[in-house]
Amino acid sequence: MLTIITEVLASDQGMSFAKETRDLLIECCVEFITMISSEANEIAEKDAKKTIACEHIVKALEELGFNEYVPDLLEVAQQFKSQQASREKKQSKIEQSGMSEEELLRQQEELFRSANEKFNAGPAEPAAEPAA
Repeated sequence: MLTIITEVLASDQGMSFAKETRDLLIECCVEFITMISSEANEIAEKDAKKTIACEHIVKALEELGFNEYVPDLLEVAQQFKSQQASREKKQSKIEQSGMSEEELLRQQEELFRSANEKFNAGPAEPAAEPAA
């Protein structure tokens, strides 16, 4: 939340938030999220689901009168799905490497060992003391 406040302030020069205002805004955000989560949980329970899904959040927003947030939520959900699909493709690249899990672990350990040796070796020459 602080990041969002900082980004908003950065876009409007000369504007600042009082600490009390920032705290109140954060409290409102927490209350909003709690309200949406509670409603979505009730909807999930009615559907006999143990996990709150995107459609439960959409229904909660609609039932609480926050319909204007639904398109943005669906857009972000689609972006998330795309990122997850891309992530799965990256994982399959590891599988396509042709190396066994043991070989990959051995290679990783060698890389860690090499990095550790370089780190422990320290600088080649000690830093010169500044002249007084």
